[in-house]
Amino acid sequence: MLSYRHGFHAGNHADVLKHFVLVQLLRQLTRKEKPLFVIDTHAGAGCYSLEHGYAVRKAEFASGIARLWSRRDLPAPLADYLEQVKVVNPDGQLRNYPGSPQLALQLTREQDRLRLFELHTNEGKALQEYCRGAGRRVSVVAGDGFAGLRAVLPPPSRRGLVLIDPSYEHVSDYRAVPAAMRDALGRFATGTYAIWYPLLQRREAAELPGQLRRIAREDWLQVSLTVMRPPADGFGLHGSGVFVFNPPWHLEAALRAAMPVLVEALGLDDEAKYELQSQQA
Repeated sequence: MLSYRHGFHAGNHADVLKHFVLVQLLRQLTRKEKPLFVIDTHAGAGCYSLEHGYAVRKAEFASGIARLWSRRDLPAPLADYLEQVKVVNPDGQLRNYPGSPQLALQLTREQDRLRLFELHTNEGKALQEYCRGAGRRVSVVAGDGFAGLRAVLPPPSRRGLVLIDPSYEHVSDYRAVPAAMRDALGRFATGTYAIWYPLLQRREAAELPGQLRRIAREDWLQVSLTVMRPPADGFGLHGSGVFVFNPPWHLEAALRAAMPVLVEALGLDDEAKYELQSQQA
């Protein structure tokens, strides 16, 4: 995890899915006046340049957000996500990509609170600098988000959204995510939790969604986007998913409207597809 820099992957297909879901969650959870507590366990640097630095080395955004940038025919939920990306590109050119902290800043209100964790030293410093002018409602913690989660649950308002999206570079993340969720639900059973996970040809990745379903038991939603057939060499990300505990009522409808368009826009071969499952009490 300490060697991971999200800038290499900023704006790729996995970011598009994750942040589209995040925008929908924030939109729906801020409809009520009561304050919302947003926790991001692996927040990253806040916002990423697509013109220089890490992002241009692999240019993964070219097969991600860039494929949506000029579209004017997107369904309303996807159009909303795209408008949030355009906030950090005021001249109309795709130059920057907002990470989850920036999206949360844009979509939360004065009464809401953000707690952002980042373990990577350089990323954490970048995030602290990025959020310097955000005011008292934003707190940046240079530390382990899994450990920090235990200290902040339940939130004072008893309304919360938790985003958990480790890099999964180390096998320990596949154990840490279910463990964190068991503990979190014991402390704050009614919170909304969004877990991003990769689609990879490895046993731990394949088993993780099933583990999360067993932990959730009821009131869950799982969406995944496959953009290509798994690589022949067994390496590489061929898609990703988001598992949501206690999803808002209208989230599934927004995803059903948008996911076919994401498959069409981001799919790289004839095995591109999406899957959407849910269960409610």
